[in-house]
Amino acid sequence: MIGIAIPVHNEEALLGACLRAALDAARHPRLRGEAVQIVAVLDSCDDHSAAVARDFGVDAIEIEARNVGIARAVGADRLLARGARWLAFTDADSRVAPDWLAAQLALRAQAVCGPVVVDDWTPHHERTRAAFYRAYMDADGHRHIHGANIGVSARAYRRAGGFPPLACSEDVALVDLLVAAGVRIAWSAAPRVVTSARVDARVRGGFGDTLAALAAG
Repeated sequence: MIGIAIPVHNEEALLGACLRAALDAARHPRLRGEAVQIVAVLDSCDDHSAAVARDFGVDAIEIEARNVGIARAVGADRLLARGARWLAFTDADSRVAPDWLAAQLALRAQAVCGPVVVDDWTPHHERTRAAFYRAYMDADGHRHIHGANIGVSARAYRRAGGFPPLACSEDVALVDLLVAAGVRIAWSAAPRVVTSARVDARVRGGFGDTLAALAAG
């Protein structure tokens, strides 16, 4: 079984598109019918995110941690307990490609880090977009780490110790642990994910703040 874990904090506006894309990826023919389970970890939500998750029929876990590292770990633990051999992680403001899971698995690595594509630069000045793409490598061999586009085998995840309970940069911390554990990582542009460039970032120090810093610069 393959598992997809998605942390959610007040994402009623974008969660539906995220889950629809994840469900499409779960049905990709190259998976040859392997079961895929999706877990949405609703962390301190006071909007209608839970109702959206229910409407899409995915497993929803409600926690009150306000901590994305904890939320990702809770989702991973649920999927591991159900026998997942591969864990894929994305974000509630992101949309994975239809072949996202198939592309991760085709790399035959113990872990995969993929890039992100911004869906709409309208809220930002052109110079922010230009600064981002000057510094960003959307190609194989990149070294970008995004919680919206990570995959890891169950064995490697356990060996590394899983996501630490960090309120931001939990994705970077996990990859550091994977590297320290000797896990073979594919830095590939094959698994594709579109993500939001909104200005009202849900996590301080996350992708939204990275874009804000570029704008300020």
